[in-house]
Amino acid sequence: MSTETVPAKPPEAEAVAGPAMRPLPRILLGVAGALVVLAAVRSVTGADDLTSSGAVRAAIQAAVPIGLAGLGGLFSERAGVVNIGLEGQLILGTWFGAFAGVHWGPWAGVLAAVLGGALGGLLHALATVTFGVDHIVSGVAITILAGGAARYLSSLTFAEMEGGGVNQSPPVGELPRLGVPGLGALEGLERRHWFLISDVTGILRGALTEVSALTAIAVVIVPLSFLLLWRTSFGLRLRSVGENPRAAESLGVGVYRYKYYGVVISGALAGLGGGFLSIVASSIYREGQTNGRGYIGLAAMIFGNWRPGGLAGGAMLFGYTDALQLRRGSESVHALLLVVAALLLVVTVVQATRRAYRAAGFAAALAVLSLVWFFATATVPVPFVQFAPHLTTLVVLALASQRLRPPAADGIPYRRGGG
Repeated sequence: MSTETVPAKPPEAEAVAGPAMRPLPRILLGVAGALVVLAAVRSVTGADDLTSSGAVRAAIQAAVPIGLAGLGGLFSERAGVVNIGLEGQLILGTWFGAFAGVHWGPWAGVLAAVLGGALGGLLHALATVTFGVDHIVSGVAITILAGGAARYLSSLTFAEMEGGGVNQSPPVGELPRLGVPGLGALEGLERRHWFLISDVTGILRGALTEVSALTAIAVVIVPLSFLLLWRTSFGLRLRSVGENPRAAESLGVGVYRYKYYGVVISGALAGLGGGFLSIVASSIYREGQTNGRGYIGLAAMIFGNWRPGGLAGGAMLFGYTDALQLRRGSESVHALLLVVAALLLVVTVVQATRRAYRAAGFAAALAVLSLVWFFATATVPVPFVQFAPHLTTLVVLALASQRLRPPAADGIPYRRGGG
């Protein structure tokens, strides 16, 4: 019989105690307020893509791989291991997902993507947990190794297949698409562009029709991750390892084992995100298609304060701006300046009431800059349009920096029995 016990709850360890749940009315009020702002800006500027079903669908598709990579980073860092190798594990997921998808169908590709990413996570755990390699060095090495391995394996497999090559795979079959019956018939209501009514219709149609089965699975993984990490003894032990491994060890927790669990799960989730890119987003593997999403996923994780819900919000924020710049480019991003100004003014008021005057001043300055830019120009330069998603992430992280709290032992080397 196992003698492992659940560690006591350190008074300072928020992550072991569990995150404070924000009241549901505040969350719903925030969502409703953001929707009203979007609807108002859409009505004033005529940038209908701000709330169109196509933009929402594209935003969700862009957010899924980022969110899965961020969830991967969450599991790893809650166990005390920094996983910079998420980008490499995404690459492994794209290649293995496409390879299995071409040969045995898309669902086999999904499974292979998870296993490929988990293999990358296992290598990272072996290097960092067992051999004590620096976490950053190991993560960068895995990313470089994954890119080279994918190209080499492509030259051995895809290059010999019709429609394939050293840079890409043949087409992969599609996964089933799901939808709520009846919403498809509301297209006419969305096209009337009525204030708020058409906006809500567009968002619902984009989120609940023609949704890939893998997208639905990714959405379900978010609350499941919360339940696993904050409502089970497994999650309690794993988070205790990331907060104070010495205390966890003294209470009988297998620190090395739980670090392995966290990093391998991390790689598996990142691999699933890579499989989404090659199976759902493009139906083909292409070299370089991850395009830094592993690093953006880490940014989303930090934005979410190492919690699943906030992480998902960060991923959607990036996915939304990315979808706008891909669909209508300059017009939609120019209208987004007005949305950003309104939201930053709200942030200014909130930070000021909390006496965080530095953050309030920064947000106010950005709000004024956005307003001046909007009224002084009719379009946004193409380079800025392309950089808009990344800039959005940087601004949000800057505003959120004062409330961030990583796991206390995140990235700190651990040796069993040390003082």
